[in-house]
Amino acid sequence: MAEVYYVGVDVGTASVRAALVTRDGLLKSTAEETISIWEPQPEHYVQSSTEIWEKCCTVVKKVTQGVERKQVRGVGFDATCSLVVLDQSFQPVSVNQGGDRQSNVVMWMDHRAAEQAVRITNAGHKVLSRVGGVMSPEMQPPKLLWLKENLKESCWNKAAHFFDLPDFLSWKATGCLTRSLCTLVCKWTYCPPEGWDASFWTSIGLEDLLENNFSKLGSVTCSPGSPLGDGLTQQAAADLGLDPGTAVGASLIDAHAGGLGVIGADVKGFNLPCEDRPITSRMAMICGTSTCHMAISEQPLFVPGVWGPCLSAMVPDLWLNEGGQSATGRLIDHMVKGHAAYTQLQEQAQQRFAFTGKNIYNYLNSHLSLMADSCSAVDLLGSSLHVWPDFHGNRSPLADPTLKGMVIGLSLSQTLDDLALLYLATVQALALGTLHILEAMKEAGHDIRTLFLCGGLSKNSLFVQIHANATGLPVVLPDQMEAVLVGAAVLGACASQEYSTIQEAMEKMAKVGKVVQPDHGLRSFYERKNKVFLRLFAHQREYQALMNQR
Repeated sequence: MAEVYYVGVDVGTASVRAALVTRDGLLKSTAEETISIWEPQPEHYVQSSTEIWEKCCTVVKKVTQGVERKQVRGVGFDATCSLVVLDQSFQPVSVNQGGDRQSNVVMWMDHRAAEQAVRITNAGHKVLSRVGGVMSPEMQPPKLLWLKENLKESCWNKAAHFFDLPDFLSWKATGCLTRSLCTLVCKWTYCPPEGWDASFWTSIGLEDLLENNFSKLGSVTCSPGSPLGDGLTQQAAADLGLDPGTAVGASLIDAHAGGLGVIGADVKGFNLPCEDRPITSRMAMICGTSTCHMAISEQPLFVPGVWGPCLSAMVPDLWLNEGGQSATGRLIDHMVKGHAAYTQLQEQAQQRFAFTGKNIYNYLNSHLSLMADSCSAVDLLGSSLHVWPDFHGNRSPLADPTLKGMVIGLSLSQTLDDLALLYLATVQALALGTLHILEAMKEAGHDIRTLFLCGGLSKNSLFVQIHANATGLPVVLPDQMEAVLVGAAVLGACASQEYSTIQEAMEKMAKVGKVVQPDHGLRSFYERKNKVFLRLFAHQREYQALMNQR
């Protein structure tokens, strides 16, 4: 009997990836293509939905080479929660002052609508209770309001369809306008079973979106993984190199796909505290450019500064809370590449790791090990250097996009050792930020016993170990390191009806690869480090208050 495959497609911040995945969750082949990011002015980040779809087609064709089309039973898409704007004819509408039609995607990390987000927060509508009480500029309502207030003639009046990028991809594949509950509930204030709250959109000045039963936003919804339309259209099948009618599952935001790819794994035999406990004792962390912290519960839990609770936004019939850090991998790159010793680091790493596939972070990790006394942990090197990591604002649990970063303990020295220590302090700060989120979730009623990590940063051994040490929780790494792609493939598997539920598909396709236990001997060190961490925030607030005095 011929093997059955599913294709998972992941549109991240800077690239499009695809994987051919077996029924058991094994990746047979992968492919990746970069996509363009434009920054026409500060805090404005835009992309092209046309280019993104073209790159999706390229990677899908690559991963399915040599496989009979009939063996591919389903396709699933995930993507960043970026905003796509199309006109009545489904053609791109520019989101820039310059009017370039191909620049029709407002990226997730675009903060142009910060002022609109503050106004929406201050209005205090009841829908805000499901986004931690604060409207983020990374969500869609403030971005839509910005477009109306700043590009009314060139964009707003021409727009007929506003898509979250994951829903754009599933529409492009199937011609079906049904939106995923994942996107609408998490980023658009949709709340099942009631649906859209007309009073919210009216209160913020976007009452025109109520027309034709919210047709511009989407009036028909379904759970992630539900089969859409009649599967791939003739045109999409030709574009992707697959058979027309191939099942397509309702999409997910990329972080949520990562959650599906790890959180449901069978953990029997690994001696984990979440074994024989419900899936609600686990938290998935999807760690890349930014980090998303996904926790689920059987009953709705309201966590200040954390998005949700969102019903069926990741796992059907369970409530999702989503914390996050707006800059993690991006922050580490910023700190390392901006240091005076960065050129020296590149040279040393090249000499040591030429042709091995290892990178500057492998070098920094080994360099820190050499710096540490043979009898002490690397972590202790960070005792006198401290970072507050919110260089791009705080998503959770403070929900304050105006916060800035801070470094305490710098000297005049700028050696490679100093760069390594700054890198270590940054990773520790990100881990303490995760602890901050965990504590807020615990106080609201979550009982999280184990962390499940995936994404680019989960391949960094120091990042993983420090998260275990700082939180005191074991960290599970997936057997297939591209867990986001596995999660996307789960959607295709469900749509093909090879599995009856998302939960069944997760258990069969997600597998434990490695468990990293915390070093409990470092508990007191991180308790002290955490006190410094929280004091940095208090000082930042104090400094802001002083400067705002008139």
